[in-house]
Parts: sequence; structure tokens; C-alpha cells
Amino acid sequence: MIRAIPISLAVTFLVSACAVQPPVVVEPDSGISSQTGQFEFALPSGDYRCEQGIRLALRREVQGKINHRVQLDWKGRHYQLERDPSYSGLPRFEDVASGLVWIDLPWKGLLLDGRTQTPLANECRAA
Repeated sequence: MIRAIPISLAVTFLVSACAVQPPVVVEPDSGISSQTGQFEFALPSGDYRCEQGIRLALRREVQGKINHRVQLDWKGRHYQLERDPSYSGLPRFEDVASGLVWIDLPWKGLLLDGRTQTPLANECRAA
């Protein structure tokens, strides 16, 4: 009788262990658009503050979860930067006329002179 209790407990645990489903693994959203192969970050429009006290404003134009262009206000001027697919997949926007390039990273933005690749505003974050 004493042996019957441990055996019945063991059988109960084995049966219940078989009924337990393995944990479901949820893959995080990579942020890569299946339409373009480019990263898509959900970043805000609005005022941005950058290193050295530089301020700028961005308005993002998003269609179907894809950021196609940004409107940039910087140093009293208005620029329209179009999405330019990058080799790295990072969101890169360029105004060919002015040579300005805006690059989005998940934690900051960067404004470059596209002709010289010189940073004009770095460490830009939504205000």
C-alpha cells in the first residue's frame, strides 16, 4: 500500500507533464518591411533636439506603415527629403537639391551634408 502511493503519484506527474504544452516562442518584429527590405522604425514627427543646441523639426509622411519622405525645417528653411533605399536597410532620406541627408536610427537621428558626408546635426532626439 505504501509503494502504491508513490507509484500513483509518479504516474500522475508523468501524465500531467505530457499534457503541458511547450512555451510558445514569439519572434519580435524585426522592423524590416517585407515590401522594401528596408527597416521601418515607428519614430515620431515633431521637434528634435540635437548636440550643440541644434534644433530642427521633422514631419514624417507614412503610407501603409512605410515612411516615404520627411519634411525638414532647419535653420529657417524647409526641405523635402525623399526615401533613398540604403544598402544597410536603415531609413535614409535625401534632398538632392540641397544635398541634405537624414538617417534614422531607433535611438537617434543624424543630419548630414550628403556631398561631403559631414555631420551637420548629430544625436538628434525627439523633444
